[in-house]
Amino acid sequence: MQNLLEELKKLLEQDERLVVEGKLLKNKIIESALKLDVDLIRLLLKSETIKTHFFQEVDGILVFDKIKFQKFVSNKAFLPDSYTSFKNKIGLVTENEESLSESKEAILVWPYKDCVLEGGMEKENEKRNEIFYNEILAPDEIDRLLEPKVLTNFKRIGKDGEYKVRELKENDNLVIKGNNLLALHSLKKRFARKVKLIYIDPPYNTGNDSFNYNDSFNHSTWLTFMRSRLEVARELLKDDGVIFISVDDNEQAYLRVLCDEIFGNENYLNTFCWVSNLKGRQISGSGAVKTYEYILVFAKNIENVGLFEMSIKKLKSLMPSSYKGFDYETESDGRGDFVVKNELYNTNSAFNEETRPNLVFNIHYNFKTKEVRFSDTDDDEDFDGFIKIPPKKNNDGLHSYHAWRWSKGKITNEISDLKFVKTDAGAKIFTKIREFSSTNLKDIITDISTTAGSSDIRKLFDGINHFSYPKPVELIKIFVEQTIKEDIVLDFFSGSGTTAQAVLELNKEDDGNRQFILCEQLDYVDTVTIPRVKKVIKKIGGGDFVYLELMKWNENFIERIKKAINTKQLLDIWKIMKEKAFLSFKVDVKQFDENVREFEELDIEKQKKFLIECLDKNQLYINLSEIDDTEYEISKEDKELNKQFYEAK
Repeated sequence: MQNLLEELKKLLEQDERLVVEGKLLKNKIIESALKLDVDLIRLLLKSETIKTHFFQEVDGILVFDKIKFQKFVSNKAFLPDSYTSFKNKIGLVTENEESLSESKEAILVWPYKDCVLEGGMEKENEKRNEIFYNEILAPDEIDRLLEPKVLTNFKRIGKDGEYKVRELKENDNLVIKGNNLLALHSLKKRFARKVKLIYIDPPYNTGNDSFNYNDSFNHSTWLTFMRSRLEVARELLKDDGVIFISVDDNEQAYLRVLCDEIFGNENYLNTFCWVSNLKGRQISGSGAVKTYEYILVFAKNIENVGLFEMSIKKLKSLMPSSYKGFDYETESDGRGDFVVKNELYNTNSAFNEETRPNLVFNIHYNFKTKEVRFSDTDDDEDFDGFIKIPPKKNNDGLHSYHAWRWSKGKITNEISDLKFVKTDAGAKIFTKIREFSSTNLKDIITDISTTAGSSDIRKLFDGINHFSYPKPVELIKIFVEQTIKEDIVLDFFSGSGTTAQAVLELNKEDDGNRQFILCEQLDYVDTVTIPRVKKVIKKIGGGDFVYLELMKWNENFIERIKKAINTKQLLDIWKIMKEKAFLSFKVDVKQFDENVREFEELDIEKQKKFLIECLDKNQLYINLSEIDDTEYEISKEDKELNKQFYEAK
């Protein structure tokens, strides 16, 4: 056994992909084996001993036993570093001493955004190895974890300052600080089937992003991370609700498949292409540079969702002055301003004298009297003072004419919304689009640069940009504009608060009363998100929101552990944990204290990782069911506000 171990280690050390700082990567080795990595298999076949042990000949063909190989490498005798030895010594294994990740009675979940996956990048160009605090919970533990949580630290914040919350109103805007998965499950009790629109901008999983979340998830982990949040998000949507998800090429195709499964592929609406950077941004070392991102859109029930629209006023502000035949020069008539869009004829040759006979006719127009008359295409009749405008010729080889888009009655009754233009051949007819009207939204978005998001923040923060790559407000407004004036808009990756600004400004523009709900866990909710929303409220002259937090318990210890700078601080935290924290049932406190010297010999990151593993993750935040437990010392005011929040109709 020992000879086999040593020979395998020496062999694997020849593959630089499997070694970091002179140490073999156990998980990388297992992952490569399960994927039947060609280079790994070639390497293993170099050794007759390894070949005999892990390969079997079948009809002259060597078959790699990847399961046997996985079990061998997973054995704690293989790469038993000091951390693994220490952890095993005090009981953090299953009863039969299997690695937890291999136990068939446990489920791998990712219920935490950054208390389990540390997102520690603070500078835009900073690179670092992220620390993964992977957790495994049994099904009954997951149910308890996702129970509604106690809410605390309520504050009402408006343009004039902060106030104590006396009561919660049904349409209060909300900013919730805390783990977004747990916040979503807490929102279910009050907002299930009530949210009209969800917009999220989750981590893109690029591996080199400056986003403050951990943005180096491996592929399968990222999908698991997204699945748990999208499943509960669907429960919050109204029957006519929609969700918009920003993503780029790294995960777009896989996210589409995941959403097909969660929302149903029949409820797929669009994939918007947002041309965010025409200069291009080189992400990889090959191929064309990237100029666009995606916004994936799904409906709760597509039968309840109509066409998306955009106001002409906004369309004019976002499109070039001339765009594929559009003339966006504003003109005026007796009814006010308008822009000219398309000619009146139907461009689709399928609409012709055979399929739409009532829409194929001659139009006669008098430019002096502004009168209109009609005749059949077979008639040669002309009217004095009128110019005949026949329907456009059809070149499909089967039919004579394109149909008009408007009927005779609509043309007669709404002639003021048509513009007749003389030409050498006679005249053309265009439809007028009023500033207050709308047109169908297109699935390509141009003229909103990614730098516009940073500009939005600088305008509010005296020229300083406090957040890397925020989404532009005008981009989010396009989606929020699909709601009506009393709808609820949710963003559970709220970042700098762009969605809140979009909702507040749109409410100001159309006198709406939309409600926003933001969820954020990272500390910049206090330094960027809340200040930004306050500044927008002050700018538009009104509005407020309620700030609240999920009430922490073990999460407090995780935050303290992550901020510790030396072993002494960690051991001081451990003393408090023994008295105040909820520890995992797998932890033997006596064994820990007896082996504290071994703990001190670990590097500080492994010390942190171990202490976090000691905590019971069901007790990160306080469950609502325990609100009357005197141990938590929950105030009378908080109890009353929790009652109002969770018992709202």
